[in-house]
Amino acid sequence: MDVTNIAALSGNLAVVGYGLAAVGPGIGVGLVVSKTIESIARQPELAARLQVTMWLGIAFTEALALIGLATPFIFA
Repeated sequence: MDVTNIAALSGNLAVVGYGLAAVGPGIGVGLVVSKTIESIARQPELAARLQVTMWLGIAFTEALALIGLATPFIFA
């Protein structure tokens, strides 16, 4: 294998790595939203407070996806 093939392989692995890194936040957001909907169904009077907490949870979970996106650029 010459140097150009190794560089292409490294680039492809970065794409696969980000794809795998995006799975975790995707599952996390799904869990946060599903539990919020379940909580609102149990106590509708707390809907506003639960939605604010849900959006904060989504923001923190998506920050993990952005870290996974930025990591190949930092270490490349």
